[in-house]
Amino acid sequence: MKGKATRGNTLVYGEFGLQAMEPSWITDRQIEAARVAVTRHMKRGGKVWIRIFPDKPVTKKPAETRMGSGKGPPEYWVAVVKTGRILFEVGGITNDLAREAIRLASFKFPIRTRFIAREKVGA
Repeated sequence: MKGKATRGNTLVYGEFGLQAMEPSWITDRQIEAARVAVTRHMKRGGKVWIRIFPDKPVTKKPAETRMGSGKGPPEYWVAVVKTGRILFEVGGITNDLAREAIRLASFKFPIRTRFIAREKVGA
């Protein structure tokens, strides 16, 4: 996961976003917990875009199993996130409400993140 994200590193849909500052695996449970935190704080106003998808299976063998006998079944799914990747985007809400919603979502991830806002053209 070394290097910076070359795609998915700019705001596309919303005015505000949550950007990863470290590389990591983000589990499907962490993504869902962050989504719930954002939508609850926004009180279902505005719109939320989730920019990452957990498409990598992580397998695990049962405890106290002998060596060999192949690979274990998928235990959970992860999204591979590089530095600079946009995790979430929100739009249709005020700056203060978006900043607080993104802050609550950032607590759900095991990595450092930052709040970013779209630059207004001509402002």
